Amino acid sequence: MFDLVWLIPLCPLIGSVINGLLGKKIKNETVIGGIAAGAVFCSFLVACGILFQLLSLPGEERVFQKTIFTWIQSGTFKADIGFLIDPLSATMLMIVTGVGFLIHLYSIGYMHGEEGFYRYFCYLNLFTFSMLCLVSGNNLLLMFIGWEGVGLCSYLLIGYYFHKKSAGDAGKKAFVMNRIGDFGFLLGVFTLFWYLGVNHNVWTINFVELAKNADLLVPGAVVTTVCLCFFLGATGKSAQIPLYTWLPDAMEGPTPVSALIHAATMVTAGVYMIARMNFIYIKSPTALLVIACVGAATALFAATIGTAQNDIKRVLAYSTVSQLGYMFLAMGVGAFTAGVFHLMTHAFFKACLFLGSGSVIHAMHHALHHEHSDADPQDMRNMGGLKSKMPITFLTFLVATIAIAGIPGFAGFFSKDEILWQAFANPHHGSANLVLWGCGAVAAGLTAFYMFRLVFMTFFGQTRLSEKAFHHLHESPWVITVPLVCLALLSLVGGWIGVPKILGDVLGGLPNYFEGYLEPVFAYSNAYVLHNVHGAHPSHAVEWGLMGTSVVIACAGIGLAAGLYLIAPSVPEKFVATFPVLHRAVYNKWYIDEIYDFVFVNPCKALGNFLWKGFDVVVIDGIVNGVAAVVRGFSGILRYVQTGFVHNYAFSMVIGVVVIVGVYLFR
Repeated sequence: MFDLVWLIPLCPLIGSVINGLLGKKIKNETVIGGIAAGAVFCSFLVACGILFQLLSLPGEERVFQKTIFTWIQSGTFKADIGFLIDPLSATMLMIVTGVGFLIHLYSIGYMHGEEGFYRYFCYLNLFTFSMLCLVSGNNLLLMFIGWEGVGLCSYLLIGYYFHKKSAGDAGKKAFVMNRIGDFGFLLGVFTLFWYLGVNHNVWTINFVELAKNADLLVPGAVVTTVCLCFFLGATGKSAQIPLYTWLPDAMEGPTPVSALIHAATMVTAGVYMIARMNFIYIKSPTALLVIACVGAATALFAATIGTAQNDIKRVLAYSTVSQLGYMFLAMGVGAFTAGVFHLMTHAFFKACLFLGSGSVIHAMHHALHHEHSDADPQDMRNMGGLKSKMPITFLTFLVATIAIAGIPGFAGFFSKDEILWQAFANPHHGSANLVLWGCGAVAAGLTAFYMFRLVFMTFFGQTRLSEKAFHHLHESPWVITVPLVCLALLSLVGGWIGVPKILGDVLGGLPNYFEGYLEPVFAYSNAYVLHNVHGAHPSHAVEWGLMGTSVVIACAGIGLAAGLYLIAPSVPEKFVATFPVLHRAVYNKWYIDEIYDFVFVNPCKALGNFLWKGFDVVVIDGIVNGVAAVVRGFSGILRYVQTGFVHNYAFSMVIGVVVIVGVYLFR
């Protein structure tokens, strides 16, 4: 199966080309959706076969490269169109194709009747193709092609409803902010290539070759610079401080797009890139500390914003930013396996949550349409009591919410608890560990609070719809609910492949399968830490204590949400009335967008207007138009010489002859 890895990105590309060129003529939504979903499903089947073959091999043999053709060759440097199969890339291929297929299937029902149906699935397949190139490419250049591809597709899909100004602005915002990060990515590639080539005559960007030459990367300023440049790219693609503000605005796109971006594709790219380059990052404690601090700050900061939002998709958007912060916190403390594990479990429950919110919005839209109401179908303040009308959506949404809250037994508990433990116990950051753990723990409590606030406002209590609108509420069709059930099951059981050792011992010696599976990918980093980084390792009692504390914090968040939105629903209004300035600041996202506009956007616009009106129009156009005016004036004089009369020309010739003869006679 390894030799067929090229089929994984090719199938969605073919689906994109077919729908892009012929979709308008096909017109049949079932055929268009079937082509797109079928293409991703074919990729999923090939990815499954590759995973099973990979698992059948010993750990040290789980690396395979498939070169399709040589793309660029200059001297000893060569960049191939080639694919890398190892436990990390196989995991990402399964996530992208598996969750991606469920989102494609869901989209067939959700996007029914939409104008540009074929265009949507063309973009969706192209998005999947780009992400598959990113995670399976065997070199930095091919990764960058996929990196740019998902950036382009995010622009197309976020701005899908291009007739809405807000959607167009959100698409442009995502595109521009990602370009800032991409500049850092390219600087990282160039610096790494120059450092290894000039100093060690190793001219390569191939991941396997880079890992083999990891010992040549001497810890110091250059390695730190490389790591921070790549991390700048990751902050853009994976929405971390300071380049996170595009992701909440990405809600302007269709809900399945949000699920694909937030769960299976684009925002996980930065996490994957750092995990892939772990052998470089492990040699820069400074870069690791920066990543850990940014991740912890993002997790906490975004969680505070999520507590005051009323748009159901916007709450989930800030939840994604916060959860990505957890993943970067894991990367920053050297817990690469834990970060990838949370990436996987997050894909399950976040896709379920976004698709569940789409099911709610779908039902609300139809109910409000029957009433001819202009109320916002995404505003939780217009909902309430939906669980009786939408039982499947409610149950699946509840399971995913419990998972993201970190309740024991569900997927999110295992991955999030492992990150919190590693943040506290890692040997890299000394006294900063307590602060990192504290930020993560508080963010966990806020996550449990705002997610159950969402559940209680949406599904519990008295409905805030009119009786007529509430009567028209109904459960979504099977094409929407089946993906929800599948993702809810994964949110329930997906974490059991990564049970922490301390908990596995209690459960009869249950091993951490995921850690053992990824061990070959992070073997160099683990060995480097073992021989070069030393720190006290807390006892099992401390680990049990921290695990219990995280569960108590999550339960406290759930209890607080229940108290405020079920038992005493009038208290939130009193709180807002008592602390209006604080609520307004949180509701307005701490005014970060306004600050960015004031500090960066508006000055850039002013500079652009000056260069346009002050320099381009006055100086550049003035010079061009001035030259044209001089030429025009000179030619205006000369044109009197050309009269078109023969006798004038003859007279001129006679005068010329007389002048010439006179010069020769009287000189």
